[in-house]
Amino acid sequence: MDLSQHNMIVNFIWSIADDCLRDVYVRGKYRDVILPMIVIRRIDALLEPTKAAVLKLKDQLDKKKVVNMNPALCQTAGQAFYNTSPFLLRDLKSRTTQQKLKVDFESYLDGFSPNVQEILEKFQFRNQIPKMSEADILGSVIEKFANPDINLSPNPIYDTQGNIRMPALDNHSMGLIFEELIRRFNEENNEEAGEHFTPRDVIKLMAKMVFIPVAEKIESGTYLLYDGACGTGGMLTVAEQTLMELAKAQNKEVAIHLYGQEINPETFAITKADLLLKGEGSEAENMKFGSTLSSDFFPSKEFDFMLSNPPYGKSWKTDQDRMGGKGEISDPRFVIQYAGNPEYKMITRSSDGQMLFLVNKLAKMKNSTALGSRIAEVHNGSSLFTGDAGQGESNIRRWIIENDWLEAIVALPENMFYNTGISTYIWLLSNRKSPERKRKVQLVDASKMYVPLRKNLGKKNCEFSEEQINKITELIINPAETEESKIFPNEAFGYSKVIAERPLKLKDIDPEKAYSSKEIKEMIAAGKIDENGIPVIKKIHKQGTPDPLHGLFERIIAGKKVLVEYEPDTSLRDTEQIPLLEDGGIEAFFVREVLPYAPGAWIDDSKTQTGYEVSFTKYFYKPVQMRTLEEIVADIKKIEAETDGLLKEIIKD
Repeated sequence: MDLSQHNMIVNFIWSIADDCLRDVYVRGKYRDVILPMIVIRRIDALLEPTKAAVLKLKDQLDKKKVVNMNPALCQTAGQAFYNTSPFLLRDLKSRTTQQKLKVDFESYLDGFSPNVQEILEKFQFRNQIPKMSEADILGSVIEKFANPDINLSPNPIYDTQGNIRMPALDNHSMGLIFEELIRRFNEENNEEAGEHFTPRDVIKLMAKMVFIPVAEKIESGTYLLYDGACGTGGMLTVAEQTLMELAKAQNKEVAIHLYGQEINPETFAITKADLLLKGEGSEAENMKFGSTLSSDFFPSKEFDFMLSNPPYGKSWKTDQDRMGGKGEISDPRFVIQYAGNPEYKMITRSSDGQMLFLVNKLAKMKNSTALGSRIAEVHNGSSLFTGDAGQGESNIRRWIIENDWLEAIVALPENMFYNTGISTYIWLLSNRKSPERKRKVQLVDASKMYVPLRKNLGKKNCEFSEEQINKITELIINPAETEESKIFPNEAFGYSKVIAERPLKLKDIDPEKAYSSKEIKEMIAAGKIDENGIPVIKKIHKQGTPDPLHGLFERIIAGKKVLVEYEPDTSLRDTEQIPLLEDGGIEAFFVREVLPYAPGAWIDDSKTQTGYEVSFTKYFYKPVQMRTLEEIVADIKKIEAETDGLLKEIIKD
């Protein structure tokens, strides 16, 4: 199908909304009718050649009281779906009354196979029928979609001389038309749709980052692609197309299977419908409806490539409750054995569950193949630094980086998405890093790489050009230190959170006013205070080596030299965040940065925790160049000259 035919069909369908729905629906709700009607009309056209055979078989199976008719009816229909009603869509154009049309149309819908029924149910399309019937537009909507001047069928339409009047519309072309209409509706209604619609330029970049670095390693065979927050299916579609093109360029034959899960009913319906319209019925069955966090449909499945744009800044409290509550969650994806902890928890705060989608993907990596698994996922800035050492978010970052799975993080320009202007980032992960990437993480600042849009689409006011996508991809393929690209050892993002304790003290002891000498000697002999007046000794060690840095001090009590541990003063307790790459380690930092200002302080080793965070600002921030003194003086003199002239004018007047 050429571009003109594509545009003609898209514009025709787009015009149906304005022609038929304008006075009945607000503009943002046109999609509630148009999208399911496209699905219905295309499926109707696909089923028309086998309609009679399907009805005949249905009658025979009914007489034999066959329960599971689906396989036989699909086989006879030659599709992954069927319709057993006596109607085709064009049969419903003219009815004597709106009520008769409504009844027959509902009967027609009831004849579809269960997979199509599920799509219509998630679209909530049956809720629109009474509204259209009451407004007397149901007939006109059906008539528009059944118009003989537009061909949504896989067969060409000929004129009376036997020439092709309208070309056939193959599954791929139908899929492109459907996706184009989805894109238009999403952009028209971007504030809401942005939650589950990722701009195509961002998806292209993600797909290239995932596939191109391993293009030469793609072998003939079967590959599984997964998106645990698949929305309208755009990432899976672009990823599939990218992998197909790369395999073809390498003269490899690949079979690609798509898997996805989505919690929003309408977007789930769009994904499944899109695959059915492309003739990918088996892939449509791999799309599952429900929450990935609390109802994972693929618990034992492993995938070669995974891409997602999960919801960020969105509460997952409902999922958390379904999983038993934060303290009771035992899902093996999120609570594991790691770093000597039998219950290493990667459970984020209930207000934001975005990083759990990443953990879910990491639990589905292939470990037994040469290529392993590659992952690209979009996150906002909070995933880089939210969460203290030992908390869920930091534990996730630690688990990822210490396992050497993080290849790169790319900072995107602000205002790249439809419903948010905040900073966003693409995380790129792999469990088969190339040798040059081992034990390293690349940060790419692409925040200044964009071209402005002529017209804003919600918050989105810019996009990546093809050239910019290729430039970023090249930085990923050949990691190097540039102005936009920095490379760090894994440990550069880690730190030790150290608790600094200080001893509990009584008021300064004044032997003349507070205590008698006898009382002081008795308190020292009893171990209540030492010769410095520090009280409440926690433990006395009769022997050992002093280690003031870790709370073991040598003191003389009752004339004997002993080691003591002091009771800490909780009001003086402090924390220090010490980089893992600190020269000399924790002790050198403590001696240099803490003890000069807090003599007698010590480290409570039992409370030391490891954390990880990533700061783009730290590595890429460029301070604004201060103006020179000469420039400032020149400006002041200029202002003085201007105001002096103004004053003379006022006095003259």
